[in-house]
Amino acid sequence: MARITAGVATSHVPAIGAAIDNGLTGTDYWKPVFAGYDFSKEWIRNNQPDVVILVYNDHASAFGMNMVPTFAIGCADEFAPADEGWGPRPVPKVVGCPELAWHIMQSVIQSDFDLTVINEMAVDHGLTVPLSLLFGQPQAWPCRVIPFAVNVVVYPPPSGQRCYQLGKAIRRAVDSFDEDLNVQIWGTGGMSHQLQGPRAGLINKEFDNAFLDRLAGDAEALAKIPHLDYVREAGSEGIELVMWLIMRGALNAKVRELHRFYHVPASNTAVGHMVLENVD
Repeated sequence: MARITAGVATSHVPAIGAAIDNGLTGTDYWKPVFAGYDFSKEWIRNNQPDVVILVYNDHASAFGMNMVPTFAIGCADEFAPADEGWGPRPVPKVVGCPELAWHIMQSVIQSDFDLTVINEMAVDHGLTVPLSLLFGQPQAWPCRVIPFAVNVVVYPPPSGQRCYQLGKAIRRAVDSFDEDLNVQIWGTGGMSHQLQGPRAGLINKEFDNAFLDRLAGDAEALAKIPHLDYVREAGSEGIELVMWLIMRGALNAKVRELHRFYHVPASNTAVGHMVLENVD
């Protein structure tokens, strides 16, 4: 049977991808950011997943204002890197896992969560930057990836509680899949940041670190935080953190925190990262 063995949470800052692509990872500014992922790169080499369910948000690459699904699952065989205005990132194409993706789609919809099924889409930095942070710059990504897009751009986004419960539905779907697969689920985006308006540049270290504490140890209560708290405390783009709750909901109630990293600044955001392992 397939099983979810671990969860990864990470920011997906586009400037991180640009630093990788342009050979800037060893500069004074960027070196502390990438050092925070050294543990995780070694860990994943020793805990290689067969499939990653990667929860992220699209940044007007695959979806425009004419169509913004709340939850969308990529069921295609492969996904090309998106051109976000300066050409696609020089990274490998993403190879999907349509058999598991269709199974998750059917199971989750039957559990009363409506998903949009996507059979063709480009994937932007929200998905490719986390892959680069964990896997480096390979000729091909070492595992299959199921893109799982969440609307945190257009009002109203889904609540943290809805996302947390969706994670539980994804877990049930994976558990019922017959093939023997080691599956990881990654939640991406955040942490606190705001890109526009009078509060542009907002970073709230206290909120971010409290979120990391509760993600590992008090997720049930964390999932109940209302939207307004994210906007007030973490900025307009801080709502991306609800995607981490999908990851957390798909794990066991008890998890082991293997690694935590927090750094300010990276571009105009706070970078957060965690690796959580299921405890039976």
